[in-house]
Amino acid sequence: MKEVNLILLDLKRRIFKPVYFLSGEEAHYIDLVSDYIENNVLEEADREFNQTIVYGKDVDLVSVLGLAKQFPMMSEYNVVIVKEAQNIKELNKGAASDEEGSTSKNTSNNGAQQLAHYLSNPQPTSILVFCFKYKTIDKRSALAKALQKTAVYLETKKLYDNQVPDWINDYVKEKKYTINPKASFLLAEFLGNDLSKISNEINKLLISLPAGKEITTELIQDNIGISKDYNVFELQDALAKKDVLKANRIIIHFAANEKENPGPLVMASLFGYFSKILKYQFLADKSKFAAASAMGVNPFFIDGYAKAALNYNSSKLKQIFSHLKECDLKSKGVDNSGVSYGELLKELVFKILH
Repeated sequence: MKEVNLILLDLKRRIFKPVYFLSGEEAHYIDLVSDYIENNVLEEADREFNQTIVYGKDVDLVSVLGLAKQFPMMSEYNVVIVKEAQNIKELNKGAASDEEGSTSKNTSNNGAQQLAHYLSNPQPTSILVFCFKYKTIDKRSALAKALQKTAVYLETKKLYDNQVPDWINDYVKEKKYTINPKASFLLAEFLGNDLSKISNEINKLLISLPAGKEITTELIQDNIGISKDYNVFELQDALAKKDVLKANRIIIHFAANEKENPGPLVMASLFGYFSKILKYQFLADKSKFAAASAMGVNPFFIDGYAKAALNYNSSKLKQIFSHLKECDLKSKGVDNSGVSYGELLKELVFKILH
């Protein structure tokens, strides 16, 4: 994320700002910035007296500002980090003044006003960091406008599912390792778009992997709990080839291990997969790199989509999308007379293959 890289670049150059407000849906980037400040602004010996970490559920803005206004003790900076700041009531919708600038006299409004006032003249020897995770502050409020104008304001967003494999490749590359395309796809399918979870799992893998080595599917399967033979990637491969025996073995395993293979994840994966096959069908230029660019996938996978497209014409794909929708609704209890999750999956695979 470009904004995060620019913030980190300044931090590494020891160009610090008085207030950082880190918000948004993707917690990974918020942690990346706040962890760097926590671990690098002060020397370890100075942190005991000059670095304070508090949690949103335990504080209000007035007490946070009291900490920020303190002078450092025999140190250049006083660092105050507010984790889980989204739990501070004064920062939530309606706490600050509205669009017209009208104010109320309640405590929440008072705290928001005091923070807005602090932003106009912050303590120059303090670094105040708010970690406002999973959502954003109400942009109509006077406080939000003040934060965007005077603080380092970061708003993160979740990646789309099709962006995750490329993010994994870049993350691994930054760590001076490589990962093969199938492995990054498998990791994305298994862990979704939670970048914090993905980065944690990758970091665990790298502990025992010699520098510069490649992360393979076997390494992921052996260390992250993904079954070598029974995973969504192998199910897609079996369906693409119309391998009835393999597809049924996998779906029976899914049905018996619902916790590791939740219905919504399987449905989303199959919908995305057949959507790509349909998109491939209508490409004017089906050459590997042109198709990969148009579909937003690694060229490694194009041969697989091309083979699947031979087995599933547009008419059949239309039927498959209908079956997927029906299965999804039934799994949520709509028009379902007691059919189990496993039986729904078995029926879905049968309809796809026949």
